[in-house]
Amino acid sequence: MSTNPCTAEPTTAITVRSCAVILHDQHVCLILRQRPDGDQHSLPGGLVHADEEVPAALARELKEELDLDVRALPVEPQLRWVQDQITTRPGSATQFRRLHLIHVLHLPPHARHGIAATEQDAEDHTRIVWAELHQAPKLHLYPAVGNAIATLTSTTHATTSVLLSPITDRIYRWR
Repeated sequence: MSTNPCTAEPTTAITVRSCAVILHDQHVCLILRQRPDGDQHSLPGGLVHADEEVPAALARELKEELDLDVRALPVEPQLRWVQDQITTRPGSATQFRRLHLIHVLHLPPHARHGIAATEQDAEDHTRIVWAELHQAPKLHLYPAVGNAIATLTSTTHATTSVLLSPITDRIYRWR
């Protein structure tokens, strides 16, 4: 049976963001944005372009933001979690939707020193900080993965689901 493309149901595109939990010596690399309502920490990463594969998008974003060349590392980032986001942003009544593909990357000792101290593709040169892993649940983190990150401190490697709870207005407030 053939389907007439003119009668096919329209599809809804969801914006995809690829980001990384970059780990070194029980610390996680974060972008610190100081906002009027308080600090917001973000995982480095960005949007996947329509013509791009996810690993290539992540490599591009980490190079642009942190000057980190993941191709030069002995181990590549591993996709660990997926988190859906449906929220409203300040000043807008429309819903904001994004799907976060969250990778984990363990840096070798020499690589941490090569990461930029400020976000390289931001006009304000936002600071890059290293937070202790156990502090992650206490941070206002984007995406909202603090509790999942904290599981990475366990020596038993506690398993959390690949699909994390969605980010909604009930649990997340934009800063």
